[in-house]
Amino acid sequence: MARPAPVIFDLDGTLIDSVPHLGQALNRLLGEWGRTSVTDAMLRSFIGDGPRRLVERGFAATGRALSREEVGPALARFLDFYAVLPADPGSIYPGVPRTLARLAGAGHPIGLCTNKPQAIARDLLDELELLPFFGAIVGGDSLPQCKPAPEPLLAVLTALGGPFAGAIMVGDGPNDIAAAHAAGIVSILVSYGYGGEPADLSADLVIDRFTDLPDALEAVHRNLASPHPTFPFGRS
Repeated sequence: MARPAPVIFDLDGTLIDSVPHLGQALNRLLGEWGRTSVTDAMLRSFIGDGPRRLVERGFAATGRALSREEVGPALARFLDFYAVLPADPGSIYPGVPRTLARLAGAGHPIGLCTNKPQAIARDLLDELELLPFFGAIVGGDSLPQCKPAPEPLLAVLTALGGPFAGAIMVGDGPNDIAAAHAAGIVSILVSYGYGGEPADLSADLVIDRFTDLPDALEAVHRNLASPHPTFPFGRS
């Protein structure tokens, strides 16, 4: 019997709502620089390209953009603030733990691909008691490339031991979908995240609740196993 397909997850906006913690760290940093705070709505638009871009966007939105020389120290200070914030179990989206347990119990290799630094992502998953589900974690600092490049997804699949065929990326934003397309794997978009309008992102499937994922995976399996598969949609 074929091994169940690997499933790779994004973190922020997919497994957890990270806006409160990221906002607390960023606004503390902005306050030190005499800047005004950013709103949750603004912060949602900053998320997706890693902490460096989040910090740069926060400063650009509240006054003068950071110079090249200022970015490094500001980023380090932000990461210091963020790292000491205690993980909040309430940040986990509904149904995530039991759905991950269901997938693991069915034999799906599970990986994480995030643009958040790898050590921070691992520590956060550990504090939230989600780490045991993940067989591989690739962060934004793990490779020279990060999402939307395909290399991080391929690195996760390699670490999981494959198979590459039938692999699925589950995320909430354009970087997740673009990385999946570039890697030639199926993309599933969660509509509740930070990525904007699902119709604009060209995902193969869209789900509204994390608990819908097992049914979506079954739909992917049926299509890929058919004589004329339709996944990835619109791509040959």
